[in-house]
Amino acid sequence: MIDWKSKACSLAGELVELGKLTDPEWRAAVEATPRHEFVPAYYIHEAGRWQLADTSSSAGRDEWLRRVYSNTVLITALSNGDSGQVVRSSSSQPGLMVRMLEALDVHDGQRVLEIGTGTGYNAALLSHRLGGDQVFSVDVEEDLVETARTRLAAIGHHPTLATVDGAGGLPGHAPFDRIIATCSVPAVPWSWIEQTRPGGLILTDVKPAVNAGSLVLLRRADEGAEGRFDRTYAAFMGLRKPGAAYTSIARPRDRSNAVERTTDVPPGTLQNLVVWFLAALDLGAGASSGYTGSDPTQTPTAAWIATADRSWAEIDLQPDGATYRVREGGPRSLWRAVETAHDTWVRLEQPGWDRFGLTVTRCGQWVWIDDPSSPRRWQIPA
Repeated sequence: MIDWKSKACSLAGELVELGKLTDPEWRAAVEATPRHEFVPAYYIHEAGRWQLADTSSSAGRDEWLRRVYSNTVLITALSNGDSGQVVRSSSSQPGLMVRMLEALDVHDGQRVLEIGTGTGYNAALLSHRLGGDQVFSVDVEEDLVETARTRLAAIGHHPTLATVDGAGGLPGHAPFDRIIATCSVPAVPWSWIEQTRPGGLILTDVKPAVNAGSLVLLRRADEGAEGRFDRTYAAFMGLRKPGAAYTSIARPRDRSNAVERTTDVPPGTLQNLVVWFLAALDLGAGASSGYTGSDPTQTPTAAWIATADRSWAEIDLQPDGATYRVREGGPRSLWRAVETAHDTWVRLEQPGWDRFGLTVTRCGQWVWIDDPSSPRRWQIPA
């Protein structure tokens, strides 16, 4: 018999101490929800591969419970992608989950649509707060939905779950007062706007490219929706279409057409997530980046960027005096986009996420800084 109630209370206390949890209603939901029921097993990354954690021994079970009832993200399902094992589902960091739920500003009697059922734990928190008849959750993976349904029912929750393409929302049950997406999207699907009541809120992770973006909270208005990005960066797996393979743009193998030059913008600029976001608005959906070297035990020598049109760039990590060597190929100069984004960020006095906002209309989507009427705006790539 697992003494989960004391562990759930300890988790809630930890989240309060971290400043992630302030609302008594959501604290009660965390304390009343057995997270271990939704994460009976998890994976750890060892020796370059994901391995199922051993929970058969006493020590293994203790470690499982310690992780489950701590502010820890847990990988719960894998799949095979074009470059090996990829994460298919996870139980997000509880601190991030409750921070998002508090930002959603729900009230009794409101109807909430969750995009990305996953393990079902988030739907359980919503069901405790609002009642299962007010909660709707969708996922593209049928096995995840059915497993979540069983786990939710086992603890007395019966929200409406459906296996559908999350980009389409759940029109048969619309309108909703709130939509929360625990996945990232390159742009906000218009169906989510249409299915939200006027004045309602939509909280999602907008990323036009890998790692390029963050959470944005939008309020539904007559012509669309508008709101600001959250001041703290967050990341989720991307929304997938039914049957879509796990693919990614990899570092190009053929670099014979390289053009060399130098830059004074260091490769570490790729770790500046706001700059990378601004660059991605120019580079377009699917832009990816990484570091050379397949052996994780060896120090990489260069950073790289690649896009779907076969453009690529490699930037040496070590400077030659005050500059860095750049090698580029393909139809576009990718590092030039990073240089431009970095210069823009500096001219704007190095803004953080909370200075940026997003406007969504049927005709397009635009990122702006400080104010929606600002002349400085960037269009989200179609």
